[in-house]
Amino acid sequence: MPAILLTEAARENLLMVFEAAKEEGALGPSPVDEHLKHALAWAEILPEPKRFVDLGSGGGVPGLILAMLFPESEAVLIDARRRRSANLEISVHTLGLTERVTVLCARAEEAGRDPELRGGFDLVVARSFGSPAITAECAAPFLSVGGSLSVSEPPSASDDRWQEEGLNALGLAKPELHRIGEAGFMVSRLETLCPERYPRRNGMPEKRPLW
Repeated sequence: MPAILLTEAARENLLMVFEAAKEEGALGPSPVDEHLKHALAWAEILPEPKRFVDLGSGGGVPGLILAMLFPESEAVLIDARRRRSANLEISVHTLGLTERVTVLCARAEEAGRDPELRGGFDLVVARSFGSPAITAECAAPFLSVGGSLSVSEPPSASDDRWQEEGLNALGLAKPELHRIGEAGFMVSRLETLCPERYPRRNGMPEKRPLW
């Protein structure tokens, strides 16, 4: 299990940067070790990616944790807020991840249209980024065929939150819901490249969601 690979020193360093993120308002009110446990559970269902995106990274959960667990992976942590992006840069440096982890301050719609990022990742993770329709539209453009979108789900959520027809329009397959203890995670595999028309211009996924 990936959790075994997280050394005590790495755990302490992660808790330290998450405490700082919590003070800045980039993490919710839960104890920081709960954020860590949630991400460790998430990692149990994920194969080690070559490259992954953490969409709306905020305080760095789960992106920083996955980067520590998967030492061969490269990651891009995307957040549209400058202050949070600046704090993420500090966290990446503190954790010694600068050679493998990049912080990008940008809207997801803009980043998804960047030819250097589009179709270049085998995993996108998202936690509290937006509704299922917004998350799927903003995430799918980053994926290569065979790659997966994985999203943290509310405790009582079922996979019917993720409309199969809407996912298919983005090239994504029928969603699968995984449970690890009380934590839930949706996974959808990209079967065909996301059509060029997605993501739509800034704000449109929210104003006119696909479902």
